[in-house]
Amino acid sequence: MLDEIRIGGTLIGPGHEPFIIAEMSGNHDGSLDKALAIVDMAADAGAHAIKLQTYTADTITLDVDSPDFRLKDDHELWGGRRLYDLYEEAHTPWEWHQPIFDRAAERGLLAFSSPFDPTAVEFLESLGVPAYKIASSEIVDLPLVRRAAVCGKPIIISTGMASLGEINAAVEAARSVGNEQIIVLSCTTSYPADPRDSNLRGIPVMRDAFGTMIGLSDHTLGIGAAVASVALGAVLVEKHVTTDRASGGVDSAFSLEGPELAALVRETRTAWQAMGEPVIGARDAEAEGLRFRRSLYVTRDVKAGEPVGPDNVRSVRPALGLAPDLYSVVEGRTFRRDVARGTALSWDLI
Repeated sequence: MLDEIRIGGTLIGPGHEPFIIAEMSGNHDGSLDKALAIVDMAADAGAHAIKLQTYTADTITLDVDSPDFRLKDDHELWGGRRLYDLYEEAHTPWEWHQPIFDRAAERGLLAFSSPFDPTAVEFLESLGVPAYKIASSEIVDLPLVRRAAVCGKPIIISTGMASLGEINAAVEAARSVGNEQIIVLSCTTSYPADPRDSNLRGIPVMRDAFGTMIGLSDHTLGIGAAVASVALGAVLVEKHVTTDRASGGVDSAFSLEGPELAALVRETRTAWQAMGEPVIGARDAEAEGLRFRRSLYVTRDVKAGEPVGPDNVRSVRPALGLAPDLYSVVEGRTFRRDVARGTALSWDLI
């Protein structure tokens, strides 16, 4: 497994802070101005990348009205809607990609996309994207995986709904064209997702099974699941974002607003820093604290020949005297000389 992968100028891996992707999806709500505002919001929040989805209604489905092409009526967000109509509303016009990517570059963000068919890969190659993301529903489209992977750029594979066999097939499809720059994303494809369905303990299992770095594509509300994933080894977190949930957008109900995205960046970095190393013992930062452990001290002025007892020696802070557990050894012994109150008890005094 690679120790790190570079996307643009940013290194991703266990030795680097979590890479945060702000997924725009259809939250631009049909407005290029809103799309650019989302880019600005992501940059202000400290995200590392903005991600789009590159398709049209005609490249992702068919303009057909039958039960096969409708969501079930009880779907929480899009009940009863035709796939074609939903994708027509949610898609990002291809002519918007360049101005969105340009704004991202101006704001110091990486920008890339999820292609949904070979024409999208060709288009994104013309824009010089630094990476590709395979969406969960496309993981079984192995020709698409190979088409994106053969470009030689990092490929991020989302795994919602997928079995171990399906994930392995997609990973091997990418490797079959010589691409080892693979990050597999743990994902639950429900919108919004219940945290109880996240199964984050699968992250180290996936890492060991596929020999790749693992990230999280998270559709739960809030940032708790994403922060927890870092402690289990996630090197990347992708979350849908919007400037304002109340203003609408097809994915707005489970998307983060700017302050929440900033908290995600901050708290995942903190979680990564807190992981540290698998060692037990005092840290360098605790050196002063060690001095303020307890030890045996003389608690009043004593004269030579007096016996050690509870009226003149006890355990107090700091830790410059004999260990507290040695009291039973020194009790009853006599002082060799006069000793002032506040003196650390040592063997040469008794």
